[in-house]
Amino acid sequence: MPQRPIITLTTDFGINDHFVGTMKGVILNIAPDAAIVDISHSVQAFDVLDGALTVAQAYSYFPTGTVHVVVVDPGVGTARRPIIASSDGHHFVAPDNGVLSLVYAREERMHVRHVTSEHYFLQPVSNTFHGRDIFAPVGAYLAKMVDTKKFGEEIEDFARFSAPRPKISENTLRGVVLKVDRFGNLITNITPADAPKLFEAQPAPFKIAVGNCEITEIRQVYAGGAPGEVFGILGSMGFLEIAANRGAAAQLAAAGKGSDVNIVSGEAAAAGKGA
Repeated sequence: MPQRPIITLTTDFGINDHFVGTMKGVILNIAPDAAIVDISHSVQAFDVLDGALTVAQAYSYFPTGTVHVVVVDPGVGTARRPIIASSDGHHFVAPDNGVLSLVYAREERMHVRHVTSEHYFLQPVSNTFHGRDIFAPVGAYLAKMVDTKKFGEEIEDFARFSAPRPKISENTLRGVVLKVDRFGNLITNITPADAPKLFEAQPAPFKIAVGNCEITEIRQVYAGGAPGEVFGILGSMGFLEIAANRGAAAQLAAAGKGSDVNIVSGEAAAAGKGA
């Protein structure tokens, strides 16, 4: 029995309005057999980096051939282009505003096309709801196996950005909080490759300064911390997280997205120097 086509949705639309349901209706009118999966509709409003993080963390867990519709689109109605980006295993339909940047970074080969074939759009096209009129129908036609070449020409000048990378300054590794999840965990941009000694079984003395907290412990599980303790942990996204056991580290540390995260290790940490 053939596999049902799968279409995922990632947006900043929330769930209080009709937007997501309308997109699903458009998809099902074109591809009634499609299985529609919500990755998230709680991307921070207008936050292209948050959208990029969200889809990049999720897409590879879906079967080959999945179509991912990503609508975080503060430039809706402007000259920014609608695109299809295709790898060996997945198709992505999105605005050309960098929201697929972290997918580009993960995939060795990507072919990106500017979608110009307007007969695949709903008509008339609204200036304010391209999720309904452009991205949803294009995703649905892709799920019906329409050849990507029919949507438009391949382009090389698509928008992309690099996520902020940690930097070494004197004896301090300086990172940043990329996002705060719904549990109040602070997701940093620091990976084990950036600070390998931090994640050793018995790390040398270190201090992590974030917000009003100074952290000296890395835990293996969220429940490993004492009540009210703010600690570090390697999260499932592959980044250092600042967390608390059944508490919101963001509140306890008085920190949020964009907050500095400074790590001092070794002798400087033991002496109380650095960040």
